[in-house]
Amino acid sequence: MILALILAVACPHPARSRTEVHHFMQLHPCPGGPDRGSQRRCRGYVVDHIKPLACCGKDEPANMQWQTVKEAKAKDRWELDCRRYR
Repeated sequence: MILALILAVACPHPARSRTEVHHFMQLHPCPGGPDRGSQRRCRGYVVDHIKPLACCGKDEPANMQWQTVKEAKAKDRWELDCRRYR
């Protein structure tokens, strides 16, 4: 309980910014190439934070990466630990 209070004060949980994600996508094109007729869609990949926002990660392109959907789902499972203690 005390740890949750410390984390809540130490690193407020920011909202994910679409602007920052768009900036990341401009700097780092889709690894599989964009879907036909789209500049933003990237089938099979998602933009994910390297250090999750729930674990005090920053919402900026330097903290983002392309991940396959499968890798992102696996990472989401261990990220729950950070969310539980917030």
